[in-house]
Amino acid sequence: MKIFTSAQIHELDKYTIQHEPIKSIDLMERAAKAITETVMRRWSNQTPVVVFAGPGNNGGDALAVSRMLATQGYDVKVYLFNISGRLSDDCAANRQRVIDCKRIKAFMEVTTKFDPPTLQAGDLVIDGLFGSGINKPLAGGFAALVRYINQCPARVVSIDMPSGLMTEDNSFNVRSNIIRADLTLTLHGKKLSMFLADCQEFLGEIQVLDIRLSDEYVKKTDAPYTLLEESDIRPRILHRDDFAHKGSMGNALLVAGSYGMSGAAVLAARACLRAGAGKVTVHTPRKNYGIMQVSVPEAVLQMDHEETYFSEAVDSDNFDALGIGPGLGQLENTAIAFIAQLKRTQCPIVADADALNILANHRAWIPQLPKDIILTPHPKEFDRLSSVASNGSYERLQRAKDMAQNLHAYIILKGHYSALCLPDGHVVLNPTGNSGMATAGSGDVLTGIITGLLARGYQRRDACEVGMYLHGLAGDLAAKDLGKESLVASDIIRYLPKAFLTLSE
Repeated sequence: MKIFTSAQIHELDKYTIQHEPIKSIDLMERAAKAITETVMRRWSNQTPVVVFAGPGNNGGDALAVSRMLATQGYDVKVYLFNISGRLSDDCAANRQRVIDCKRIKAFMEVTTKFDPPTLQAGDLVIDGLFGSGINKPLAGGFAALVRYINQCPARVVSIDMPSGLMTEDNSFNVRSNIIRADLTLTLHGKKLSMFLADCQEFLGEIQVLDIRLSDEYVKKTDAPYTLLEESDIRPRILHRDDFAHKGSMGNALLVAGSYGMSGAAVLAARACLRAGAGKVTVHTPRKNYGIMQVSVPEAVLQMDHEETYFSEAVDSDNFDALGIGPGLGQLENTAIAFIAQLKRTQCPIVADADALNILANHRAWIPQLPKDIILTPHPKEFDRLSSVASNGSYERLQRAKDMAQNLHAYIILKGHYSALCLPDGHVVLNPTGNSGMATAGSGDVLTGIITGLLARGYQRRDACEVGMYLHGLAGDLAAKDLGKESLVASDIIRYLPKAFLTLSE
């Protein structure tokens, strides 16, 4: 699913109006009907409604909703803010329709001073002040109104976007001047900020309303961000030939686990095997031998010369994929062995965990990374890697996007919606996964899955996208049976077969 920018959303509206064709006021009526029907399903007409409408088309939507609710027997009070004396054409048209509607209990057009109404716990506030077109923080009277609404006990429904929240970059927004909605009814599709962690407190529950905007525009327009869907993943699952053997199913190498961190190597190896690799070799320090032999009997062990740490790059010529980093440690000898391993490896590489921390401590090595390497940092690892603490989720995402282009790398910025930043500048968001997966070892499992898929024969982009989706889906299936509180990383591995089956049925 494509995630459009605010400018593209504006163009989509215009294209729909021109090519459906439909008058803009009628498209607004269509949107208002969808919003009204949703509100009516959730709140009875015994609920007092207070509508705050701004001077633009978001305000026009709100005015149309207030009229429709009033005709259905709702007690509706409307406040239209026309401070500058300039309303959009469709907002002005709906202003007149509200005035003409005899069932509206009260209508006030605010042009100067405003005495806010008392908002009770049983009231419903419709926020139609500003929508997806806003590009700077709210200030003055609008900011004061937002703060007033936020401190009241009434429930708040925002139309399209909570007023004050921008569709993409909120890095320098004034957070106290953004509506905190209980429900956001967004039109056509989710906006980028709805996927970012530091915007969630403003959105409440999100419901997407289909107002039948132009499919033609959607299909032909390239979007900088997309959201993976199951229909994207199903056709890309590779199926085994009946005459397959372990030699034809891929040979994966994992370099993982310092002494005391063998669990990371165990998890990555188990996940790699469950992802379908025909053979998995784990290179690990000698003292991990007993643990690995018992924990992952299916894996081949290759012991390092050192007892407790990875000390020397190994021959990778006969392997189809390399995963490196889980539990590796950050000793200087290990760091030198790590960069040597990258330089001598020709197959696809997944670098995670301590591999990323080593790079953060040796920033001169970053430009030397092999082309098309896959990096899988969580937010703090990425900030260390980029050497700058990001000012919010959007700025971090942009830095990851730039780094992926500059290095010609695949960077998976892990989170609730993990973001795969591609070498061509596009970003793919993953919808699967849950908060139960916020547990030690979850990232090691992802490294193992992607390494296994690469060894199995998936191209890098497919391995990243299928890997992210499978990882999250296995976590969702595990959470459904076990709950989120008690979920551990090994549960994700245990549910990988079920995730594969779900996508193969």
